[in-house]
Amino acid sequence: MKIRRALREDSKTISKLAYKSKAYWGYTEEFLEQCREDLTVKEEYIEENPVYVMEDNAKIIAFYSFSLDEKKLEALFIDPEYIGRGLGRMLWSDLMRRAKQLHFKEFTIDSDPYAEAFYTKMGAQKIGVIPSTVFPERFLSLMNVKVLS
Repeated sequence: MKIRRALREDSKTISKLAYKSKAYWGYTEEFLEQCREDLTVKEEYIEENPVYVMEDNAKIIAFYSFSLDEKKLEALFIDPEYIGRGLGRMLWSDLMRRAKQLHFKEFTIDSDPYAEAFYTKMGAQKIGVIPSTVFPERFLSLMNVKVLS
């Protein structure tokens, strides 16, 4: 497994991976379609923010991204074929190292309900709730992560 900085040309691949990963949790097609724009990782976003991909034999199987402005983990998605193999822990270790390099003392996560247990296991603490950007009547857990120096 290799983790590297995403390139502009990775945009479509990681957008499809985000959609596929979200679908894994049993959301309806209608729900997923309404989320499509939020799950799309544009080339400009890759250029302006830290976006990292994990590859297995040159195939992108996972990625994560930070928003520098908000000091927020915006995405962490794993191809469903690879879920349960410890890749989440590997990605988490890498993203914590990168957060330290970015001089983050802490960062936040708007957590999908299915991801909250993972983030808690990794040390994140729930500090509140926040309305979904797609469905304002749906609330996501707002989580905080301290970056150890």
